[in-house]
Amino acid sequence: MATAVTTHSYRLTAFFIWWPAILLGLLAILAIFAPWIAPFDPDRQNLLARLKAPGFETRGAVFWLGSDELGRDILSRVIYGARISISVAVLSVLLSGVVGVIIGMAAGYLRGWTETILMRLVDIFLSIPAILLAIITVAVLGPGFINVILVLALTRWPRYARVAYGQTLSIADRPFVTLARAMGASPARVLALHILPNIIGTVLVVATLEFGLMVLFEAGLSFLGLGVQPPTASWGSMLSVGRNYVGSAWWISTFPGIALFLLVLSANLIGDRLGDRIGEGR
Repeated sequence: MATAVTTHSYRLTAFFIWWPAILLGLLAILAIFAPWIAPFDPDRQNLLARLKAPGFETRGAVFWLGSDELGRDILSRVIYGARISISVAVLSVLLSGVVGVIIGMAAGYLRGWTETILMRLVDIFLSIPAILLAIITVAVLGPGFINVILVLALTRWPRYARVAYGQTLSIADRPFVTLARAMGASPARVLALHILPNIIGTVLVVATLEFGLMVLFEAGLSFLGLGVQPPTASWGSMLSVGRNYVGSAWWISTFPGIALFLLVLSANLIGDRLGDRIGEGR
């Protein structure tokens, strides 16, 4: 009996470990192969088929998730919207992570005036609400795919810097770092070969959690009209349009909202599990 309970518990645990990764992988596949998977051109308008409910069929074409106010296929736009959300999140996480980790490691290793200046700069950025800073910055630079990535990277690098700084402080005085420094290794070499490999696990946990946040930020900016501009499909802009038709065409906002929820949930669950694994390994 105990063995059966243990086996069931193991399978349940394995399910909760793997399903977020599988779900995230499926969404990534949809985003990568959107031109081949989407049944319609996401920007193609058909005013005769506007605001049709899910399952509507016309001339042999089926709108599985319904159509929007311009007769565009919701399923195709949700699939193409995944490309925008995932690509913006990945690129902004990479850019903010690289900048933040470099600044944090430099402050934690070099100390002195370098530490004071860099960490006070981090404090200044952290004192400003991230979404407010993003809105102000994108309003100045203008909306667009590239600008959204730059804005999100600008607002989120301080978190990586703070984590990298704390991790570097805990490692900088260890014997293997002291030995490398005594043998004449340059600061850049010590940081790249001795400190970065020992903090990369924690940074990856932060990056995984930040991925979900970047998806939400991108959707929020698009919802406000400051993100990727129409007619490009974006979950945030679809939600913005759908709020005007909640009573008569609920599917316009419901399906991109579900996709957004599943993407953020899977990323956060992966980050939590990755953090648990790293904590267990210490």
